[in-house]
Amino acid sequence: MSPVAPRAAQTAPVALSEPSENAPTHYLSVADLSPDALLALLDRALELKRFPNASYKPLAGTNAALVFQKPSLRTRVSFEVAMLELGGHALYLSPAEIQLGQREGVVDAARVLSRYVDVIVARVFLHSDVAGLAAHASVPVINALSDREHPCQILADLLTLYERHGSLRGVRLAYVGDGNNVAHSLALAAPGLGMDLRFACPDGYEPDPLIMEHALADRTSGSIELFRDPRQAVQDANAVYTDSWYSMGQESEADIRAPIFRRYQINAELLSHAAPNAVAMHCLPAHRGQEITDEVMDGPASVVYDQAENRLHAQKALLLTLLGQV
Repeated sequence: MSPVAPRAAQTAPVALSEPSENAPTHYLSVADLSPDALLALLDRALELKRFPNASYKPLAGTNAALVFQKPSLRTRVSFEVAMLELGGHALYLSPAEIQLGQREGVVDAARVLSRYVDVIVARVFLHSDVAGLAAHASVPVINALSDREHPCQILADLLTLYERHGSLRGVRLAYVGDGNNVAHSLALAAPGLGMDLRFACPDGYEPDPLIMEHALADRTSGSIELFRDPRQAVQDANAVYTDSWYSMGQESEADIRAPIFRRYQINAELLSHAAPNAVAMHCLPAHRGQEITDEVMDGPASVVYDQAENRLHAQKALLLTLLGQV
């Protein structure tokens, strides 16, 4: 089967942060960092990982507000530990405490938090909420997840492949499953770094074509292709990536999506079509036995827990970059 063209646009165009001269630098989209800036950040993350220094506290006296509409294991713990190990402090604000956009307006929350903290980390349902925080905050805002993108996760994913291959140029990555926020961030990052990115998605579940258009416009030597057949997409891939077939808030669609996505499961048979020594990737949390099997998740090809660990190191580098410490 030949690659398929993206479907017609279903959502509004991607909005990237464009700070004015006096505004703080935000990280709302992976596209907010140029390929060179991404590579510099990954180099800094590797340095922090390989040469830990308990006395290195560049963020002493710095505070971060973690504004969460969605609960999380990796996002919360990695940002809290990152701030602690760099000498700063993180304040977790649970979904019930702010009720962003309901009890507390986005504009007011941004302006108030800017008086208290040095950086805002927001994990939200709607991308418009994190974009609204950035528009009205006088401190950097980090998108820790929205319905449009998962740019912090992609930093960890790129770091995982970077430390394994020594370079990202020429790495072939196959993403199999739902064309969701993770897929969007991969599309906006990978081609500009010289990676070959292949998507295998069911009809109607492709990445947003407007984001794909933006990603293709900015690519250099890399490529993006979209397939229906997951076997064809993973052919000779160095890494095979998947995510949940339904995101938080889409649980009511689980039974509908299961038969549609069944052939897109990462299992030993599908992985056998990838390149020798290919790795299996998942951003977690995983529904074992659905999008990925136990055999693959717990097998020698899995780098799932490396990805999870690398959230910490990549986010340390991101915090240092946004707060002027790199």
